[in-house]
Order: sequence, then C-alpha cells, then structure tokens
Amino acid sequence: MRQKEMFKFYIRRIYRHIGTFLKWCVFATIVGLVVGGFSTLFAYCLRKVTDFRTVHPEMILLLPAAGALIVFLYGIFQYKNDKGTNMVLSTIHAETELPFRMAPLIFISTIITHLFGGSAGREGAALQLGGSIGNQLGRWFRFDEKDRRIVVMCGMSAAFAAIFGTPVAASIFAMEVVSVGIMYYAALVPCVFASLIASKVATDMGINPSLFAISHIPEFHLLPSVKVILLALCCAGLSVIFCMVLHSLGDFYRAKLRNPYIRIIVSSGIIVLLTIVLHTSDYMGAGVPVIENAIKGEVRPEAFLLKIIFTALTIEAGFKGGEIVPSFYVGATFGCLFGQILGISPSLCAAVGMIAVFCGVTNCPISSMLIAFELFGYEAVPYFMIAISVSYLMSGYYGLYHDQTIVYSKYKTEYINRKAQE
Repeated sequence: MRQKEMFKFYIRRIYRHIGTFLKWCVFATIVGLVVGGFSTLFAYCLRKVTDFRTVHPEMILLLPAAGALIVFLYGIFQYKNDKGTNMVLSTIHAETELPFRMAPLIFISTIITHLFGGSAGREGAALQLGGSIGNQLGRWFRFDEKDRRIVVMCGMSAAFAAIFGTPVAASIFAMEVVSVGIMYYAALVPCVFASLIASKVATDMGINPSLFAISHIPEFHLLPSVKVILLALCCAGLSVIFCMVLHSLGDFYRAKLRNPYIRIIVSSGIIVLLTIVLHTSDYMGAGVPVIENAIKGEVRPEAFLLKIIFTALTIEAGFKGGEIVPSFYVGATFGCLFGQILGISPSLCAAVGMIAVFCGVTNCPISSMLIAFELFGYEAVPYFMIAISVSYLMSGYYGLYHDQTIVYSKYKTEYINRKAQE
C-alpha cells in the first residue's frame, strides 16, 4: 500500500513538472515572438535614424529641442520619475511595479535620442522594452507575483537577444544582472527559449548580429598574459570611473538643475558645443563604427575619455538609451590604445578591453564570457578568461544599476546583500 502511494506521489510530481515545462514553453514562445517582433522594429528604426543622422550630422544642432520633446512626452504620460533599467531590476526584486507605458516611451525617446546625436546605446533601452512588455503579458495571463518576475527576465532576454544578436549571453544576462552572486535558475527555460526565438525572429527580419574578427591573437604565453592582466586592471579602474562619472553627474544635475527642461537643454547645449569644437561625429549615437575601427587597430587616443563624458551628459540629462554599448566603446578604444603603447596586438586588446569594461560595469562575469564567445569566437578564450576574472574582482561593488543587489561578496565566501555602489 505504501509503495502504491509513493508511486502515485511521483506520478503527480512528474505531471506537475511537465505542466510547468509546457506552461513556460508556450509562454516563452509568445514572449519571444512578441518581444522579438517589437525589438526587431526597434532595431530597424534605430538603424534607419542612425543612417539618416550619419548623412546629416547637422541634426545634432536640434538636440536641445529633441531633449525638450522627450521631457514633454514623459510629462504627458505622467511618468516623470523614470529610473530606467533600475526600474526593471526593482520589479524583479518585487520592490516596484513596471508600468506598461514604459515600452512606448522608451521606444520613441530612444529613437529621438539617436536621431539627433545623443551618445547612448540600445541594449539598456531593449531591457526596459522587453521587461515592460513581458510584465504586461504576465498580467494579462494572470500570473502570480513570483511568476511575473520570471516573465520580466524572459522579456529582458528576448529583447537583448533580438537587438544585439547574442541569444546565449542574453538568456543568462537577465538572470545574472539582478543579483550578483546568485542566479534565478527558475527562469532558465523561459529565458533560453524566449531569447532563441526572439533572435531567430530578428535574424529572419534582416537584423543581423554584430560579429567582430580579431586580426591577430598572440600565442598564450607568460608575457602577453601579464600584459592582459595589466589591461584588465586598467579596465576595472576605468569601469569604476565610468560608473562614478555617470552617477555623480546625475546627482549634480538633480541638485543644481531640478527643472527637467533646463537640465536637458543645458546638457544638450554642452554636447552640441563639444561636437562643434571637436569637429567629429564619433561620439554620436552608440558608436559601433568606432568600436569596429578599434578592433581593426585604429583609435584616437582621447576617444575613451570623451565617450564617457558624452554618455554621461546624454543619459544623466534625461535622454534615453543605454550604457552597455558605450561601455563597449570605452573598453574597445582604451584597449586598442593600450595595445599600441605596450606592443601587444591592438585588435586583441580592443576586444579584451571591451569585454572587461562591460564586466566591470555590470558585475556579470558569466554573461561577459558568453558575449565574448558569441562576438569574437573561441580562439582568444584564455585572454578573455583572465581579463573578465580580474576586472570582476578589482571593480569592487560599483555598477551601472544602483538597484542591482550584491548578494555575495566578491572577496570572501560570505553573504552581504547590499546595493551596487554609485
């Protein structure tokens, strides 16, 4: 009799697990298709406005008016206290509710930012777009609060995969970025399925992934390894500086320029003036062409510092976009310069610097490794492993997102549960 009851118990458990699997398969497919579709449209629009701005660089002169329009739009939707990607992370922590109106707002405002030459990325906006749509789908399907957190991560993975073309890294990044030291493995199946489907949707619709070729990779020996360690140490410090400049400028603006219209007009005026003085469009938009040139071994020595300044002026003033591609830009340009100075492949150093700074600002070593694999292949794996591990350790508890929780210490096997430093 006891064996019969145990048998029934295990059968019920199997049925329950199958039911859970089927539920997430179906829902992840829906999220992958819906978020993948919206993200593909988003990527297409970004590509078109970037092409238009490249032909008409004088669009930067209208940046103050574009900034005022963004503030006006957020005021109409009564969403003046925008926390960006932090709002998505806060929703997963069940601290706030992610409003659906964030999706159209971030879509339109990011397009405006890129059209008129603001220095911002796209993946940060994609995380907000995907998280917002995923959360709304969870509400429509009447998921409970815990399942809706998984749904938000699922949407984040789908959007990141569609926009950037790295589905493997995207499926892990959404689970890793929320809480450093732990991952929400309950979201593994939906995140993997949604990211793969969204990536396929984007590819089929003509949004091809960004792939880079490292022109020269030295043999894995002691001397180049030591130089990569030095590069990683510098990139860790650079990631801390990047985060500090962004957050410090944001605090200064909120303290001294409380009116959002004045803040965004003043900041965009500075951006326009700097662009005219420097006489270059290298710091407009995401800057992918500059990243490509850096990986080819071509760089302007001041590029990494100026990109930090332009990005801080853009994002902290109230323009919309993301900080991830700018962090790639900073890492790639600094790495290329480092390689030229120390006599090691500038192309390799650009790739390594790009991934090391990304790891430092996001505190996501596993995602960083996967992005390196998907963007650059596997030949330089030892150097990427060294750089990521060193950058993760030495960047401390700084991060782009102050709602990111550092659950476990980077330095000891202990539970600390604190917010990322600004």
